[in-house]
Amino acid sequence: MTAKTAQRRRWLNPSVVALAGSSDPVDVISARARSVIFSAVEQGLQGPPFDPFDLATHLKIAVVPRDDVRDARTVPAGGGQVTIEFNPSRPKARVRYSIAHELAHTLFPDCVERIRNRALRAEMQHHDAELELLCNIGAAELLMPIGSFPQLRAESLSIDHLMDFRRTYDVSTEALLLRVVKLTPEPCLVFSAARNEDKSGGRYRLEYAVPSRSWRGNVPSGDFFRRASVVEQCTAIGFTAKGREDGPNGIGTVHIESVGIPPYPGQSYPRVVGIITPPRPQRTESLTITYLKGDATQPRGGGLKLVAHIANDRGLTWGAGFGLAVRRKWPAVQEDFRAWALAQHRQFKLGAVHISTVSDDIRVCHMVAQHGYGPSPKPRIRYGALRTCLASLADEARLAGATVHMPRIGTGEAHGAWWLIGEMVDEALCQRGVPVTVYDLPQRGVQTPG
Repeated sequence: MTAKTAQRRRWLNPSVVALAGSSDPVDVISARARSVIFSAVEQGLQGPPFDPFDLATHLKIAVVPRDDVRDARTVPAGGGQVTIEFNPSRPKARVRYSIAHELAHTLFPDCVERIRNRALRAEMQHHDAELELLCNIGAAELLMPIGSFPQLRAESLSIDHLMDFRRTYDVSTEALLLRVVKLTPEPCLVFSAARNEDKSGGRYRLEYAVPSRSWRGNVPSGDFFRRASVVEQCTAIGFTAKGREDGPNGIGTVHIESVGIPPYPGQSYPRVVGIITPPRPQRTESLTITYLKGDATQPRGGGLKLVAHIANDRGLTWGAGFGLAVRRKWPAVQEDFRAWALAQHRQFKLGAVHISTVSDDIRVCHMVAQHGYGPSPKPRIRYGALRTCLASLADEARLAGATVHMPRIGTGEAHGAWWLIGEMVDEALCQRGVPVTVYDLPQRGVQTPG
């Protein structure tokens, strides 16, 4: 990264200074972690990928389970040695990441001087966040080292595709992106950012940016993302955001795809990692559906937003699926729909559309395209009615200059097929110049760190 860095960040943590001196700490920690891998391979350790417990054994570092530690910590053991203590009750992927993180701590020359905890943000001192950041980078190099996952060279830089890959192989998001940027032939930067609560008004500060081999131009360092950047939309772990905007440090207009990952301990806002690429050529920028991780009742972006969902032609109260989420979020919308259906009962039929106003910038579009409700041996979606509804929705959006937001409509209680519905949405809306965003809720369950 050093050769392409436009301006060098000033690192202030004493341990970081002791590690790197006048060199770039990101380069130094990456090289040290890679040296561990080289040594392990030379000693016959099987991989990649490598089990962090095996790497600890190779390094002659004892790893001891303890239920009373938060995740893991590095403890001086006398004689210039350390012991890693970890909480065995954490999920397997989290344990692996925590051990790798602590192994990265041992790459610092002053590691034996005191216990290294993953401190809560309020407990951090002497720029400890810098140390934690570099240990994340070191852990990534240990978990997905050189030679691992060569198939990533041909993988798409789409954040959605890469998150599917992460789940398949149960790897850290940050480690995955740092591996991708080393392999991809495409010009890009992989970055990490964290919300700054000091004098910046909550803006996200760039922690690091690592360029791919084909990246041309500046590599930003330490600057803030602009206000209202897409990175601010990653408000929860697993939420994704994408957009074209002016990048940090004057690198010009770029395309950013980002995802929220676990925050620093004690901080409520997630860190954000992602990929910066040059803007797509104009000829490729015809509208297509934008897929994001998030909640369709929290539509992203500015201007007027139409939130679309499918209603059935029998029930007046939504009791399941996205309709229930709308009812809970906006009770007045449910009452408005009920009043319309009762007053205009002849219009309350398949193919009908009714729009309720939530606020100056949000309206909800009810599309009656499901026949009945409840268990059924066959899907309740009615594709012909949906086509009619989508045409009406497109007319409304074009007239109002609005964007359209939805979950994967029709695939829940109506049991429709998204491969068909998605193409219908694209044809009816995107091909008529209406921007569409489809939201998928992040998978439930314990989130893997980073």
